[in-house]
Amino acid sequence: MSLSKKLGAEFFGTFWLVLGGCGSAVLAAGFPEMGIGFVGVSLAFGLTVLTMIYAVGHISGGHFNPAVSFGLWSAGKFETVDLLPYIVAQVLGGTVGAFVLYLIATGQAGFEAGGFASNGFGELSPGKYSLTAVLITEVVFTFMFLFIILGSTSKNAPAGFAGISIGLGLTLIHLVTIPVSNTSVNPARSTAAALFADTAALSQVWVFWVAPIAGAILAGLVWKFFASED
Repeated sequence: MSLSKKLGAEFFGTFWLVLGGCGSAVLAAGFPEMGIGFVGVSLAFGLTVLTMIYAVGHISGGHFNPAVSFGLWSAGKFETVDLLPYIVAQVLGGTVGAFVLYLIATGQAGFEAGGFASNGFGELSPGKYSLTAVLITEVVFTFMFLFIILGSTSKNAPAGFAGISIGLGLTLIHLVTIPVSNTSVNPARSTAAALFADTAALSQVWVFWVAPIAGAILAGLVWKFFASED
């Protein structure tokens, strides 16, 4: 498969993740009094990944997340030369997804961007959690996300079910961590939302690059132990 097709798949996969996942939070979470709530938002994020894994995962590997790319690279399952192009495609796709969402959301009279489904700590955390708590959360839960991905896509795993376990894994992560950091585990998603937020979210985006990538790289290294006899 050509690199251009892989990058296109990553662009559209991340576009859909941000449009569908963040869109559920911005447009539907509390609308008007019978919104889908954070449980519905959690499902939405999981479903975006699940659907795109089956739609374009066979083209690009279905990363849609710089942390996933780094984790697979750390595990020896992704080429160094492709890291930067994948990350650029993911960030661009997520940003376009957030832009489309912004165009839709601003069509409502009186709309205010506010947090725009962005991530944060302190005053920008839904539960007002500290920087330390958010760092731990993002490292540990991204670690587990990559562990699920690496295990589900290993050659000894049941074939054809990886998308389901990965999508449900991301749903579970959101169910637990939305109150803490509004759930990132994905630097592209965090950057895209912060660009359109009417808060200081952009100044905190560094946390949602450093912590998820650190957790992902650690997961890749740990997974090598489990895969050493394959």
